[in-house]
Amino acid sequence: MALLLWRATLFSAPAFVGASLPSLNDTCIHTLDAIDYPFHNTRTLWDILLSCGLTLFACTWTAIHTHVPGMDEGMLSVAPRRLFIMVVALIAPELIITWATRQFFSARRAAKDFNTEFGTQHARACSGISEVFMGWKTIHGFFAWMGGFMLYIDGKPRATLTSDELRHFVRVGSVDMPVISEAEIEDRSKGDGLSKGIALLQLVWFVVQLVARRIQNLPITLLEIDTLAVAALTCVAYGLWWKKPKDVACPHIVNWNGRHLPSQLTYDLGIGFLDRLIYPFTSLMGIGASVSPRAARSRRVPSLGGYSNHYYATSVRLIGCFSGMVFGAIHCLGWNYLFQRPTEHMLWRAASLGIASAPALLFIYVEYWVGWRNSCVVRYIIICVALITSIIYIAARVTLVVLIMLSLRSLPLGAYDTVTWTQFVSLL
Repeated sequence: MALLLWRATLFSAPAFVGASLPSLNDTCIHTLDAIDYPFHNTRTLWDILLSCGLTLFACTWTAIHTHVPGMDEGMLSVAPRRLFIMVVALIAPELIITWATRQFFSARRAAKDFNTEFGTQHARACSGISEVFMGWKTIHGFFAWMGGFMLYIDGKPRATLTSDELRHFVRVGSVDMPVISEAEIEDRSKGDGLSKGIALLQLVWFVVQLVARRIQNLPITLLEIDTLAVAALTCVAYGLWWKKPKDVACPHIVNWNGRHLPSQLTYDLGIGFLDRLIYPFTSLMGIGASVSPRAARSRRVPSLGGYSNHYYATSVRLIGCFSGMVFGAIHCLGWNYLFQRPTEHMLWRAASLGIASAPALLFIYVEYWVGWRNSCVVRYIIICVALITSIIYIAARVTLVVLIMLSLRSLPLGAYDTVTWTQFVSLL
């Protein structure tokens, strides 16, 4: 009975729940589980894990838009690539935003280039394609860059065409303008408004619960803060991919009509061994998408490619770095979290600030690299700064993950309490 009265006193003082205890001097804080107080509206640890897990799954699985698979590739080949991208989205969602931004700009530019070149009166008079070209939209640009057009020579597949290659071959008359409408592309897509809406509703409900807990002075766990950060950034990528077809299984066939066979196509050649090690990072950062040997053998777009390197480079890097800063800033919501030890408290603050500041240093590095690449001294300084910054970021992210896992051992008082929704109803 005395224990229940003691806990009731604590629950009646919300200010104490959200405050830190710096005077504990590395003393462990023993917090009671939900089962210790069965007469209060509570949730269990599994409820917290399930809520965060469903939100992360809804925001990653439905948000990831993979490219068109290669020839003779089945589910066993496509699923690991999708799983890898999901893991990247959970660990470093700002890289997914950078990748999606590059694809978005490339798709818009592809549609603009096709409309400018083949939608003019000169093109209509000279090429005779006015009867079939109805104009491209952003979805056509996405479809082209994700591997939607496969070149066939003598009835056999040769390789997937990039948007630039397709435009060039149409211009010289080696292939006919592919006739595919927006409705046909959407029909090939496996994504629809319902699935997208369910994912967004799951995120909205998760955010509403966190806001309600904040209003009622209930602690928010570190796992929920990290889930909020990942979900928020993943939804930004979701918005950039909104017009991108989802899970298209088969490309549109483009037959070769030219007299001479094409000498070399983009997705014909693979990369060397050393390039494979840095290929995922350079591709996601938008520096350059190399063609892996597996992609070359399957005649498909590389799983982390699907964009051009020639457009809006500075804007893409700026958006990606700003997303990383936002990711770190959201983790700063745990600034006054009730940690078990002051050391963990300081590590969380340092790691959050490190993630928030590292992208800014990387952006400065890339921009100065372009302007000072002819100066050896400045170049080596910038390379060293970039390496140190990358190490700091990786160490900070690993630190946050470890602290989140350690925090699940014993959550603060009030973390198991559920939101009292009747309080909000009474205010209406």
